[in-house]
Amino acid sequence: MQKQLRYTTILKGIVLLTLSVLFGKQGYAQVHATTDSLKTDSLQADTIKKPKLEYAGQYDISDLIQDVIHPNKKPDSLKKKSGITLMPNVASNPSIGFQIGIKAVAGRVLGKEPGTLMSVAATSASITTKGIIYFYLSHNVFTPGNHWNLQGSLVAAKTLTPDFGIGIGEAANGSEADRVLSNPGRKGYVLHSLFYNFREKVYKQVTDNLFLGAGVSFDIRRSIEDRNNPVGETQTPYYIYNERNGFNNSSYSSNGLLFNAQFTTRDNQNRAYKGIYADAGIRVNQTWIGSTKNATQLTTDFRKYWSLSKRNPEHVIAFWNWTSFVIGGALPYLELPGTGRDPSFRSGRGYTVTYFKGTQYAYSEVEYRFPITRNKFISGVTFFNMQTANDDLGTKIGQVWQPGGGAGLRVLFNKATRTNLCIDYAFGKYGAKGLFLGLNEAF
Repeated sequence: MQKQLRYTTILKGIVLLTLSVLFGKQGYAQVHATTDSLKTDSLQADTIKKPKLEYAGQYDISDLIQDVIHPNKKPDSLKKKSGITLMPNVASNPSIGFQIGIKAVAGRVLGKEPGTLMSVAATSASITTKGIIYFYLSHNVFTPGNHWNLQGSLVAAKTLTPDFGIGIGEAANGSEADRVLSNPGRKGYVLHSLFYNFREKVYKQVTDNLFLGAGVSFDIRRSIEDRNNPVGETQTPYYIYNERNGFNNSSYSSNGLLFNAQFTTRDNQNRAYKGIYADAGIRVNQTWIGSTKNATQLTTDFRKYWSLSKRNPEHVIAFWNWTSFVIGGALPYLELPGTGRDPSFRSGRGYTVTYFKGTQYAYSEVEYRFPITRNKFISGVTFFNMQTANDDLGTKIGQVWQPGGGAGLRVLFNKATRTNLCIDYAFGKYGAKGLFLGLNEAF
């Protein structure tokens, strides 16, 4: 028995050390999304006034820390947790180099529970050995009774974005420029830039579970450079697209008005066991508010969750469909919908961000989530996804689908808010593969 206890203590210490290294990492090669989105952080900070039967028998990171630091101390389930969480923001992969930074998350319920969802705010600052500097500040605020919901973010970054051309990997049959633009060999390019974003949306609850909203988004890029190509080289997807659509190679602004309708019955914002989430939005870029060109973009987001067991509701089948279509005008090249361009930058595990993109894009994913340990500290997932895009060069959306998939482990970070530390290994075609890490489920 003593030997078993000694092994258990050693194992807990190893897990704690591993988590301290991994904590705050971003998904492998999701370079453009080096910052965590608000959805990724949503509801992980909390204030708990009393224990709930829902958490009985569960074991999370705070319990692990308590056991390692004070192994003989009994947990105090009535102790109020801090609404502010500070954490290191560390990452390392071949695309971004080594990243170091700090992140803070705050959460508070502004009204009475359960009639009011938790409001959260998050901020982060980080720097990498490859010169990426990223700062963001975001919020998702629910007024008492959920009558109003305010969502917004502010980003300032010196960043890089991988580029693999337009479309879904099919070769265009036209000119040599068309072939370069479609990039069937998936040759990789890297675009450096300064990026600034301000986004704010205000939602009004019009009936139970249904919200209508409007807002603005300003996406500005300056000093865009393709440093891996000789000066004057214009036969790259980025330069060809800009020439055909009338965009400047070094800078642009994509400023628009946002109109959204949102419906949700999810039982939890972080890791739902059941329910539906649906959002449909139109973005209208206008030159009169500083956009380089006019454009109209339609985006839909649908998620459905089925719990397979009343005794262990963590057995879940989750489905996600995300689509985005440019239905008028022209978007800048780096703003086109594609892999990892969803609001939380989590789609397309197995590929880098924007690996596939086009003026029309659709993505679907199914995931099976299941507990591994009885105390729910460790759980697992398997997932499979498909994506398609057009290229305006002969390939239409839905004509070619590219698969991706993988499996992962989950470590229960906060049992009260169902927040998990996610460790996924995913792969796709063209040799694409990688390790993806983050907080909360992909969807």
